[in-house]
Formats: sequence, C-alpha cells, structure tokens
Amino acid sequence: MSEQSYVRTEMLSEQPAPLGQTGMLKWMRENLFSSIMNSIMTVVSFAVIILVLMQLIPWMMQPSWVSGSLRQCLDDPNIDGACWGVIRDRFNQLMYGFYPHAEQWRPNLAVVLMLVAVAPVLFDKLPRKMVWFSAIYPFLGAWLLWGGSAWTPILVVAGFAIGYIAFKMLHNMVGNMAMIGAVLAAVIWWLYGIGSVSAWLHSMLPIGIEAVPSSQFGGFMLSMTIGISGIALSLPIGIVLALGRQSDMFIIKTLSVGYIELIRGVPLITLLFVASVLLNFFMPPGTNFDLILRVIIMVTLFAAAYMAEVIRGGLAALPVGQYEAADALGLDYWKSMRLIIMPQALKISIPGIVGSFIGLFKDTTLVSVIGLLDPVGLIRTIQGSAEWNGLVWELFLFVSLLFWLFCFSMSRYSMYLERKLQTSH
Repeated sequence: MSEQSYVRTEMLSEQPAPLGQTGMLKWMRENLFSSIMNSIMTVVSFAVIILVLMQLIPWMMQPSWVSGSLRQCLDDPNIDGACWGVIRDRFNQLMYGFYPHAEQWRPNLAVVLMLVAVAPVLFDKLPRKMVWFSAIYPFLGAWLLWGGSAWTPILVVAGFAIGYIAFKMLHNMVGNMAMIGAVLAAVIWWLYGIGSVSAWLHSMLPIGIEAVPSSQFGGFMLSMTIGISGIALSLPIGIVLALGRQSDMFIIKTLSVGYIELIRGVPLITLLFVASVLLNFFMPPGTNFDLILRVIIMVTLFAAAYMAEVIRGGLAALPVGQYEAADALGLDYWKSMRLIIMPQALKISIPGIVGSFIGLFKDTTLVSVIGLLDPVGLIRTIQGSAEWNGLVWELFLFVSLLFWLFCFSMSRYSMYLERKLQTSH
C-alpha cells in the first residue's frame, strides 16, 4: 500500500486576483453598484450625462472660430450652434482688459516670475535661498504691472528697514511697545516720504518703465492681481487674528473678536463700495490712492476674517497635550506656536484654507459692480458691441473654464499637500 503524504512539499506560484477583486471592476462595484439604490442612481446619472452631452457636444463642435461677428455665424449654413469667433476676436481683451498691447510682455513676465516666487513656498525640495526672491517678488510684480519709477518699489522696501531700525532704537526704552513705534515709522514713511524722495531720485537718475493707470487693467489679469494678492496677504493676517482671538490679553482678544465678527457680518459687496467711495476720505488731502489697491486692501481684510476662523478651528482641534508638551520643553509663547502648535494647526486646516482661497478668487468677479472690468464685467462690454450683441453662452463658458482651471489647480495642490503631510499611517 503506497504511502500518502498530507504535507505540501511544493509551494504554488502566485496567481492573479480575480477580475472582480481588482482594478476598475472592483472600484465600480464598491462605489457605483454597491446596492440596488446606488445601481439605480448610477444608471440614471449616466443616462442624464449622456443626454446632456449628446446635446452639448454638437452645439460646441462648430466651425465658427474664424467668424468676425454673430451675424456671420447666423448667416453661415454650416454653423448651427456656438459662435466661438468671439473668443478669437476678444481673447486679448478677456486676458488683459485695455492694457496697452505693446506693454503686455510685463504682465506675462510677472506671471512667470510669480511661478518662480511661489515654487519654494509650495515645494520644499527646492533651494531655500529662493525664498529671498519670493520676498522681493511682490514689489517687483507690482512695479512690472503699474510701471513708473523704479525708485518707488525700492523705497517701499526701505520702509521695512526704517521700521526695523525704529524697533531696535525703541526696544530698550519702551520694551514691547516698540513694535507700535516701528509700524508707525514705516507707515509715515510710506504715506509722506516715498512720493517726494522718489521724485527727487528719479530726477537725478531716471530709471523706470512706462506707467500704466489702473483704469486700463482688466480681464483675467485683473482677477489674478486681486485674487493672488488677497490670498497671499490674508493668510498671515488670519493667523495673527486667530492667535489674537485665543489670547489671554483682554484688549487683544476683544479687538480680534470685534474685527472678525464685524467683517464676517458685512457682505463683501459693501466693503467694495467702501473701497470705491469712502476709503479716500480717510487719506491725507491730495493723496492719490489707487482704486485697485483699495480693492485689494478690502478683499484682504474680508478674507482674513474668514481665514482667522478656519485657523482657529485648527488650533481648537489640537489636544491640550501639545500645548503642555511645548511648556514642558521650556519654549516661550512664540517659539511654541512657530515650532509645535501652528504647523499642526495649519495641517489640520488645509481643506478649509484652500476652500477659502478658492472662494476668494471667485469673489473677485464682484469688482465689476464698482466699475472694474474683470472678465465678467468685460462680458457685458463685449455683448454691448455691434458685432457680438446677443451672444451669451460662449463668453460665460470660456470665463468659467478659466476660473475652473485655476480653482481646480488649487484643489489638486491641496490634496497633494494633505497626502504629503499625512502622518497617521
């Protein structure tokens, strides 16, 4: 009788997983057809999408790119849908507004330099020395867009040096109150010193480029200018307000809470009207306060209040043990915030922060109500022309696509940053 072994002597080779347990089929079964109700909703949704695309795609795929007016599209028997000639005809205007054509290299260069400036902030593998260019770029970018004397941005930067010198001189005399004196010294320099000193230096050594007034700004360039400025400025201000709201000092906490609740209780459109009409009354007589700069200030103040609440949520989500650990290490308040508390709070707040950024960028379209010609404001201008009177959907679709690309990019970077900072696995 032959012996039978019940112990395996050879290992079976790996076999591929069943088709239903991997890849697209598994994802569809878990996400689209996990139950009878989900299956019905999936089928109905796909049917609606297919019906919409069957109507939309033929309307969009029209040989109308070279049309010079809406009348040409209507008279052409080969065109039975969208009249895309308006995009070709007014593309430059939708991008730059009424910015001089010969000077449009300046906003193009400003965008390229902006990408270089934000790269070391967004990606930590780049050389840290590039952060110095990131600090200089706001002044360089503003000079490229508005032009004028090259001495003006240099003297604006000098205001920070004046504030630092004032802080060092006052610190030994008044202690922590030296910060107030430093801010006042810088503000006085910016309001009263730059104009005359810049004019004198420019008369001695004229260096600059052609000045472009804000009235010629428009299109997507204007939305980017206001949106990116508001995004870059509102985050640090929001951090300060969030810390101020949690402060144990009564005056600082009261001022922070009062500011946040006041701004959050007022519509942005109201603040834009304040920027357009009332803000000049608070400036010294004879001061020419640029309208776009006023709008940037109001948009920043508005966004900072919402940003403060988002960051405060991140601070509140941290366990008390993190604060106790910072105290146990002997760190003072600012070091504990910079090294332990704030990095964790910002990581928690990433979805809310990016959501606020996206909302802020889309809200830049509201500036059309105070006479600034952003892409939405330009649509009304283009529709009022004789060539394109009566055209609606093509312009709105194109502008919507531009905003979607920008907002989608921010959303994807947010997801990348969340994955990169994930420490729970």
